[in-house]
Amino acid sequence: MTIFAKINSWKMADNDWKKRLGVVFSTNPDFAYEEQAEIEPETLEPSKQNLIVSIDRKGRAGKQVTLVTGFVGTADDLAGLGRTLKVKCGVGGSAKDGEITIQGDFRDRVVTLLKDMGYKVKRGN
Repeated sequence: MTIFAKINSWKMADNDWKKRLGVVFSTNPDFAYEEQAEIEPETLEPSKQNLIVSIDRKGRAGKQVTLVTGFVGTADDLAGLGRTLKVKCGVGGSAKDGEITIQGDFRDRVVTLLKDMGYKVKRGN
């Protein structure tokens, strides 16, 4: 019985268990779980993007961040746009999950920068 457990342990190491949550157990010894690759949307041109620039304080210990939401495109293009905005504002931030966060209240500056780049921008709260 211990030999069986050792043989299966290296097979299970290839598959991360968190990726397989909600999958029904298979008794087939040749079964290999295959993940479905997420399809990234193509990046729209700036004139077709509808971005919303707002301010957020929730979950940040009362500190303000400027949020840019509504970006449709690849993660690399989102990171590039976020990097450009952070450099132009001279502050830190991040770009992930379709949102760009910029530390501090830079709504007006971000709106003007995005408009100069050709994006459709609305200023939120």
